[in-house]
Amino acid sequence: MIVAGSDSGGGAGLQADIKTVTALGGFAMTAATALTVQNTHGVQDIMDVPPPFVAAQMMAVLSDLGADAIKTGMLARTEIIEAVAPLLDDFTNPAVIDPVMVASSGDRLLTEQAVSAMQSLMLPQAALVTPNMPEAEILTKRSVETLDDMKHAADRLMTDGAQAALIKGGHGHDAVVTDLLAQQSGFTVFENPRLDSKNTHGTGCTLASSIATGLGQGLALAAAVERGLVYVRRAIATANPSLGAGHNKPLNHAHPVLDKSQDA
Repeated sequence: MIVAGSDSGGGAGLQADIKTVTALGGFAMTAATALTVQNTHGVQDIMDVPPPFVAAQMMAVLSDLGADAIKTGMLARTEIIEAVAPLLDDFTNPAVIDPVMVASSGDRLLTEQAVSAMQSLMLPQAALVTPNMPEAEILTKRSVETLDDMKHAADRLMTDGAQAALIKGGHGHDAVVTDLLAQQSGFTVFENPRLDSKNTHGTGCTLASSIATGLGQGLALAAAVERGLVYVRRAIATANPSLGAGHNKPLNHAHPVLDKSQDA
């Protein structure tokens, strides 16, 4: 089940989540937390969903269909976090917490007042928390630029309650993108050449949903992360650069399906 905001442009949020889960062989269910007016140029407006209605969506799904994993994305404000967190208390399957704070366009998606609620209420629910480097800086109140910085940030996130942390390195500037997975057993470093592409809108949502899908399918955490990174890289590499006139272009979420059709 995905608990996140809607992206009218279809590149991130619930729309990206549904495409990702479906392409990887899962069944996506949703609880919408916000509606956004956005396209490849950025976010023009946001309308929050009332917190009780967010909780009602979650309860309807969990009481009937159940969920092998939950992924949270844009939670927008403190009141929504306070409505979502208690419903995860008794959830025994993995929860992947993507602490969505700022869109790739630079638009704020989590109020500053809600950061402490994210730390105190959501991190303890996380089988995995998946911040990018700027989000890790906000959550840990320390600079995150190097691999050592990422390790220290991940340790802090686990101290704050997360079972594991994936610090995403896409915001770095090196020719190689370094992603760090921290578990209680140690660190795993994933290194991949940086792709020169504007089709990177929704990469964080997509990666978190792909990992949640893998965990729900029974993959070990490191294997789910590795498969997710491969899926996202292929989605960037095969994306259509002509979609939209802005700088935040969408991924090709359907590539596993398209690849199979071409092989047939």
